[in-house]
Amino acid sequence: MRENVDLLRGTLDLFILKTLTWGPMHGLAISRWIENASKSQLQIEEGALYPALHRLEQRGLLSAEWGLTEGNRQAKFYKLTSRGRKQFATQLATWERYTKVAAMLLGARGVEATV
Repeated sequence: MRENVDLLRGTLDLFILKTLTWGPMHGLAISRWIENASKSQLQIEEGALYPALHRLEQRGLLSAEWGLTEGNRQAKFYKLTSRGRKQFATQLATWERYTKVAAMLLGARGVEATV
């Protein structure tokens, strides 16, 4: 049995920005890409996804325009702005430093005391 991973606070924006590095996508496509890339370990609910997309758009990290999906339905397509690409690079570097330190701490053995 595979358990889903809970979304850590603050990571959804990073995951959305990463997803959009592949090009413009509508909300459902973003959600599906995250689910597929995580091998179904992470599923983003609409109640979290769309507020995050709107927040990122308001911050100037995404732009959006209406278009047609593969199924010929109207949808809002989101795309990274240049500011969004810079923000993604900054957040990714921070995340990589954080996970490196977390791995060191969680893999540490024993206690080293410094006086």
